[in-house]
Amino acid sequence: MTTAKLVLTMLLAAALGVGGFLLFDAWRPDATPEYRDPAIDHLEQLPPLRLSTLDGRDIDVGRWTGKVLVLNFWATWCPPCLRELPLFDELQRSHAEAGLQVVGIAVDQKEDVEGFLAERPVGFPILLGDTDAIELSRRLGNRLQGLPFTAIFDADGKRVYGHTGEVTRAILDEHLTPLLPPAQRNPTIER
Repeated sequence: MTTAKLVLTMLLAAALGVGGFLLFDAWRPDATPEYRDPAIDHLEQLPPLRLSTLDGRDIDVGRWTGKVLVLNFWATWCPPCLRELPLFDELQRSHAEAGLQVVGIAVDQKEDVEGFLAERPVGFPILLGDTDAIELSRRLGNRLQGLPFTAIFDADGKRVYGHTGEVTRAILDEHLTPLLPPAQRNPTIER
């Protein structure tokens, strides 16, 4: 190998190494939640947003102010999304009286969502996501714009947690338990 080829190979390897490190550092799964991409205007409060229900009614997401709100962005073609839906359904049923409201935002075709829910209904509202909803998820911390994405808001509408990817019951319990009134918490999620 000539000296020029060796130098070029070493430079290329160094560039790939530095680029890979920077990419990993910025997008690693254990990156601190406080990380903020300066190019993105992050929201800490739920903004006004109107989305359509499956029957065509417009719903203002602000109607759930005063409740602990879990927004779950999902799609029928997303396997992790579908695995989460029973968990969100169970959370809604078990904690509705404690002031919890789960809302699914389907980033999908209306017909696909209707067909899916006809076979597997859920006990919480499903709204149809549009480009505003996708932008909202990005501004709530969904840097990769992936699905599923879950955001949790306290009763004052302040964002307290965001998670791209499939969530577990343990993750949800950790972030929801402090937000629910102590007298109304489900014993299965007590610390």
